[in-house]
Amino acid sequence: MTSNVAQAQYNNWSIGARIGEPSGVNIRKYFGNNHAFDLNIGTYGGIYGTTRSYRSGDYKTVGLTIQGHFLWHTALTKSESLRAYYGFGGQINNRKYYPDYLSGQPIDFVKGNISLGGSGIGGLEYFPVNKPYSIFLEAGAYLEVLPAPFFLNLSTGIGARYNF
Repeated sequence: MTSNVAQAQYNNWSIGARIGEPSGVNIRKYFGNNHAFDLNIGTYGGIYGTTRSYRSGDYKTVGLTIQGHFLWHTALTKSESLRAYYGFGGQINNRKYYPDYLSGQPIDFVKGNISLGGSGIGGLEYFPVNKPYSIFLEAGAYLEVLPAPFFLNLSTGIGARYNF
């Protein structure tokens, strides 16, 4: 006896691209039926504007970020083609910071700023039946711990992954 139910094609690993905050490469490792680890490596600060108040100054450029989340996911359809997920993790950023006290100084006085914080994310992922790719939409937040406690930044994204 054979089953006519088509199954979603999520496998052990997937790699793709994400547009949003952050934008860049996305890698996901699935564990069992309802866990995954999600890693984003890319730019930070480009979508919501390069100039943003930060501490006693401004960010005025796009930076680099690495973001990782442990995820829980569940099927929303019998075929498992639509899945919801949420998770928590952390983020490290490197972005140029322009303190107010250095305004009017040459660009050489701009400070590199490494920041660290926690983040959370939730989203939906669609796996077309019998196809090796998926499309996702997600939203979350980043809450900085160091050096500016409680600095909050939204994290949204849309993207696609190839599942292998």
